[in-house]
Amino acid sequence: MIAVIDCGSNKTPQIVEQLQEYIDVEYILMLDLKKENCTKFKGFVISGAPILLTDLDPAPYLEKFAWLQNENRPILGICFGHQILGLLNGARIAKMKEDRVFQEIEVIQDDPLFLRLPDVFEMQEDHCEHISIPKDFEHLACSDTCINEAMKHKTKLHYGVQFHPEVSGNYGNILLENFVNIVLDQH
Repeated sequence: MIAVIDCGSNKTPQIVEQLQEYIDVEYILMLDLKKENCTKFKGFVISGAPILLTDLDPAPYLEKFAWLQNENRPILGICFGHQILGLLNGARIAKMKEDRVFQEIEVIQDDPLFLRLPDVFEMQEDHCEHISIPKDFEHLACSDTCINEAMKHKTKLHYGVQFHPEVSGNYGNILLENFVNIVLDQH
């Protein structure tokens, strides 16, 4: 079973719907997230959020997710989730020009997350912030508008994607299925 942590994105139901095709899913509101309630999950997906981390103090959010740094189970952070994973691991965050359209994502490092996807594929964006690549992460993909479109921890199966696979059609569905397979391969 995978936990989908809803951070307030209106796209979270699409994440749940797509993952349920491949694995049991439990939906958890970010405010209800507690480490002690998460022992039964094989992996985690952290959704996007209508929150600009550059406009407020990110400390309460980082505190909420801090325990995930020590997790060995697979994690996929999407947009806000990607940014949280990055900030927890020393990334810097900055504002950028709004990006709310499909962008070509270029894979710069092969990874199981991109199995059955072309080297360049389109994904829906919906953000106006971006993060640097933390020192313990590998850079997996970029676009013309955002350098860090995808990253992976060097020793754990912790992934972040700035784009929104859950609303990106077939390629997005393939990426989410690939993450489920990464989770299942660990157990």
